Formats: sequence, structure tokens, C-alpha cells
Amino acid sequence: MTIREYAYFCKSIGLDAFDIGIILLKNHTPNYIREIRTAISEVGIPLVMVTTYPDFTHPDPQQREREFDFLVHDIALASAVGAKYLRVTAGQAHPKTSEQDGIAWAVMYLKKAAPVSDKYGITLVYEDHSKPGAWDYMDFSNPPAIFLEIARQLRGTSIGINFDTANILVAGEDTTLEVLDQVFDQVKTIHVAETATKGKMDPVAIGTGIVPFETIFSYLKTKHFDGWLCLEEWGNQGTEGVKRAVEFVKETWEKA
Repeated sequence: MTIREYAYFCKSIGLDAFDIGIILLKNHTPNYIREIRTAISEVGIPLVMVTTYPDFTHPDPQQREREFDFLVHDIALASAVGAKYLRVTAGQAHPKTSEQDGIAWAVMYLKKAAPVSDKYGITLVYEDHSKPGAWDYMDFSNPPAIFLEIARQLRGTSIGINFDTANILVAGEDTTLEVLDQVFDQVKTIHVAETATKGKMDPVAIGTGIVPFETIFSYLKTKHFDGWLCLEEWGNQGTEGVKRAVEFVKETWEKA
């Protein structure tokens, strides 16, 4: 699917906006950016978020600098195509990176990126992440205690939180609501995601796994959450799977 086709599909199934991964944006040439912005405008549905994967916990200092420069490029690119949010990560759980160093590096580089995103009108949202296909290791901050410490140190910056509903369970803990409550005032967006098994990544269709969506949604409604719910449908069931996920999320939100 092209970005135009995906935007049209999202609009056709009743979504209010759509998000994409940074890998779908091929370059930053003027003609290409104009093509993307024109497609989004003609379809008539906003691009709310782009997701990217900085690896600020890499043990090589030169690579950490390189990752920062990559993120600066991604911020500019997200701004150029009209996105509002850019999802960011701490980095991978490299075996040679200690917990103390990883936290310090992630916080330092994310804080360093905040003025850049402010300049371009992009809000960075840091996620309780697990592992994208592009990485060798799980996210360094997949353990909730590390995620919470990084989130704590990002307070007072323009960086918000993209809270993933599955990844606390993926980390092996049953504390999704407790963790969400500790960062709620920082949460800008929610990744509505599912897993079938506690303690590992086990992708299934949204609504068929172990994530307590009704409890989470009820909490969000009690707190008057007014941000975006972004569906992360990774059950590999194609467009029909996305449609079913949308129906499930809408119904569950209404019942919560």
C-alpha cells in the first residue's frame, strides 16, 4: 500500500487520523514531500504520528551521536509531511550497556532532541517499548522500572509519553494500570496493542489476547483522557484484521 492508499483505507473504516512508521517515508526531496502532503490533503484525513526508533543506549559513543543526528532528520521529516507526534524510544538492551549508563544516555539525548522538535512543531512521545523488527535486542526500557525512571527524568520537558497497552505484560509484569497511572499526566497518545502471553512478545489480533482493554479504557475515561488512541494491529491478518480491531476498540471504549 502507498501512503495515499493507506490513508484512504483508514478513512474508509471510520478512523479520525492515521500514523505511519518512518521507514515508509522514502526521502526528503521537495517533490516527494509535496506528493505526500498532497495525497494526505486530498484524502482528507490527518497524519497524526510517525514512529521512529532511536538507539541512544548503544555502547559506542559515535553511534549514539549518529543516532541523535538520525533523530534530528526524522523530526524534520515528520514536520515536513505534517505529522503532530513523533514516537521515540530509549534504545536497545545492548549486553554491554549498564542500567545506569543506559538511563543517563537515553535521557541526555532525548532532552537534547526536545528543542529541535519544539522548533519544528513536533511533539516527541517516548514509549514503553518492546522490540521492532529492525532491532537485535529488546528495548532497554521495556522493564517498567527503567521506563518509569526515564519518564520521571523527562518531566518538565516538552516530551510526552506514548503508552503501549501491551508492553508492560510483554515485560512479564501485571502492573499495566499502575504504570499508566504513574505517567498519566505525561501521556499524549496511546498505542492500543495486544499480546497473548505474559513475559514475551506474542502478537495476536487486538481483543483476543490478555490485555485488559476494558479496564484500561475505563481508567482513561475516568481521567478524561482526550488524546489519540493509535491502533498497533500486529496480528498479521491484513486489512480485515485492522477492521476488526477498529470495531473492537470502538465497542470496548463505549462500554468502558
